[in-house]
Formats: sequence, structure tokens, C-alpha cells
Amino acid sequence: MHAFDVLGDPVRRRILELLAGGERSAGEIGAIVQDEFGISQPGVSQHLRVLRESGFATVRAAGTRRLYAVDPAPLQEVDVWLGPFRRFWTQRLDALGTEIARGRRARRTAGEAPEEAAGVPGGSPDSPSS
Repeated sequence: MHAFDVLGDPVRRRILELLAGGERSAGEIGAIVQDEFGISQPGVSQHLRVLRESGFATVRAAGTRRLYAVDPAPLQEVDVWLGPFRRFWTQRLDALGTEIARGRRARRTAGEAPEEAAGVPGGSPDSPSS
């Protein structure tokens, strides 16, 4: 199965998001995915099997539990494949950063208080309200 076929499924993407935070048990993954997607435990197991067999996840036994983790190798391959396409969004992000910096400079030059620039009249967004 091609990497994008694996990543094209929202349930498998969600499982990988969960695993990105660290190793998780099959039961933990199942409980979250079942709740969010309304699929059965066997359905979750099938998605975990696809992730394992395609190399996106590893599993190890710890007593009676099966602990899953992300295997970064296939994600690195996807990252390499996306390389030639980065220019399409990198330039836009660079332009956005430039516009944000111009806006900040313009507010400083105009003498606007940081609180007003943040849209919080009479105080900074981090200050407690009275």
C-alpha cells in the first residue's frame, strides 16, 4: 500500500496523531478512536494492522498490553516526496511573515500601545480582568 493510501484515511491519520505524542496501548487508541469516529474495536484493530504492515507504526508486547509507536521512516519518505512541492506554500508563508512584521512596525511607528494592537482595550491579553 502506498504511503498516501495509508495517510488518506482520517482514522489512520488520527491514530498517527495520537502516536506522535508517544507510545500508546491498543486499548487507549481504541477507546479514543471509537469515541471520535464511532467505529468498532475490530475496525480500530484493522487500521492498526494497516499502519503496522505499511511500516508507519511499530508494536511491542508489554505483559498483556500491545504498545504502539510511530515509525518515522515512512513519514520521512513522504517528506522527501513533498520536497519539490514546498515552494508552493513556503513562499506564501514567507510573505505572510513579512506582512505581519510590517504591521507590527506600522503600529509601533504610529505609537499604538501593545494592548490596543492586541485588541484588548485597557490591558494586555495576558493580564487578569477585574
